[in-house]
Amino acid sequence: MSNAPPPDVTFAPNLNRSEYLPRSPTRTGRGNEENSPLLAPRVEQEYGQFDNNFPDDPAFQEIIRKAEEAIEEGFLPERIYQGSSGSYFVKDHEKGRMTDSDEIQIVEKDDPAPHQPACPTDSSQYETLYGNNFPRDTDFQKLVWETEMAIATGVSPELSAKGTSGCYFVKDRDACMASEMKILDITLTGQRFKRRTSRGAELGDTDNAVQQVPYVSTIQSKIIGVFKPKDEEPYGKLNPKWTKWMHKLCCPCCFGRSCLVPNQGYLSEAGASLVDRKLQLNIVPNTKVVKLASDTFNYSAIDRAKSRTKHSIMTKVPAVGKKFHRLGLPPKTGSFQLFVNGYKDADFWLRKFDSEDLPVSTATKLQHLFERLVVLDYIIRNTDRGNDNWLIKYEPATSTPKGDSEEGEWSLVQNPDISVAAIDNGLAFPYKHPDEWRAYPYHWAWLPQAKVPFSDEIKELVLPQLSDMNFVQDLCDDLYELFKTDKGFDKRTFAKQMGVMRGQILNLTQALKDNKSPVQLVQMPVVTVERTKEGRVRTDSDQYTQSFSHRAPFFSWC
Repeated sequence: MSNAPPPDVTFAPNLNRSEYLPRSPTRTGRGNEENSPLLAPRVEQEYGQFDNNFPDDPAFQEIIRKAEEAIEEGFLPERIYQGSSGSYFVKDHEKGRMTDSDEIQIVEKDDPAPHQPACPTDSSQYETLYGNNFPRDTDFQKLVWETEMAIATGVSPELSAKGTSGCYFVKDRDACMASEMKILDITLTGQRFKRRTSRGAELGDTDNAVQQVPYVSTIQSKIIGVFKPKDEEPYGKLNPKWTKWMHKLCCPCCFGRSCLVPNQGYLSEAGASLVDRKLQLNIVPNTKVVKLASDTFNYSAIDRAKSRTKHSIMTKVPAVGKKFHRLGLPPKTGSFQLFVNGYKDADFWLRKFDSEDLPVSTATKLQHLFERLVVLDYIIRNTDRGNDNWLIKYEPATSTPKGDSEEGEWSLVQNPDISVAAIDNGLAFPYKHPDEWRAYPYHWAWLPQAKVPFSDEIKELVLPQLSDMNFVQDLCDDLYELFKTDKGFDKRTFAKQMGVMRGQILNLTQALKDNKSPVQLVQMPVVTVERTKEGRVRTDSDQYTQSFSHRAPFFSWC
């Protein structure tokens, strides 16, 4: 037998450890009174010291008897730290003993976590807690379901240190996707074995036995999405960052963006994803509007007090607590965007590309992806596009061995691969062109890629669709279905937003036809195209009027 010390074991914090402790072979029957001085002598028909009598349920009666004997012998109940009430694991007095000569042998086996919900095998089983249903996008539905299960099992979202708003990284669970729950087969033969659980309770001695002890894998959960609550946006009332609060305090006249609808950033994020899918640009990570609740989010003191009060009433007066419509903190509405791995700020790679020339094929691909970013930003009139909020993923060249020749081994060198992701689209879809303090320019207009005329690739991709007014109206209708879900939705304001977008599409279409460059595009006079006939039903008599903005912002460079 090996005398090496046993490895550390981390026990699951919410499992009944007593179920996995070995039964002592020296104890038989109902207990050994000689080793139990605190145990009172038993009579033939014993119902316990506290008159816990259940004559109609002998099995339950036996369990209560063992629980009382365990407490008498010193096996005290263990507090459950999860939940909001006083709950205890009660142990069996005939388990939990160790001898002075034990040895441990460990064998790992895969086993689903007993304290976490199992992963469904059918996509129709992904029923979310807050009504986040996306029947046409089962992959996204599964991801949101995984997020809710992760929060329910204690994997809380993390607030991003960057940015000026409440932006949270949400993760998957420890089980099913990111890590595994293991079972340790412990063979105890030869050494004294003592370990402490994660709660600090020390295990006793044990005799030779084989038992299964669960422990939680230390593999960390991975980030799967980014959630931005509506009320924690840059100009929201519960924004957890202090920068905008200081901005409002020191310079209230310049606070906010007068051209944007307040507190619609989450709709702007989802709307940018919708435009991206309609035009098949494929540069915006999938984004939709969802509802989530977590203690990590920034709630008001009133909401937290309500939650604590409801939990207290539910614990003390269950009959009243059952009538509550909801326990816990209220869910927050916000945008949920898929997390992209391996990307860095565009500014990082663009500086590198200035000193390191890219292969022709890679540079051409970057130019095409850049043009897609230009098309997206111009259509939605993004007022917050800097080189730090669009991302580039650059994978260096790789070589693949192909075979042997007379000169030796040779390999095929593949060109570097590059991808672009357009994130942070929450300050878009204005209802008027900027005409007051700031112009909110596109910072990509100063890049060398912006001086190159639009390629045939982007023209073939978007020009046939943007030239069709029926397609443009379909796009407006889809955005209407999205934006009308907001409680503060105003139909007239939305019509103005679509007027600005139609004007942007008109300018973009003309620039593509005239073989202009992105920098020439942003120099064109801004125009608004409004629909004269009210109603969403299209007819041949629908007419559009164009209007040009003549008022320039005070600052044109910011």
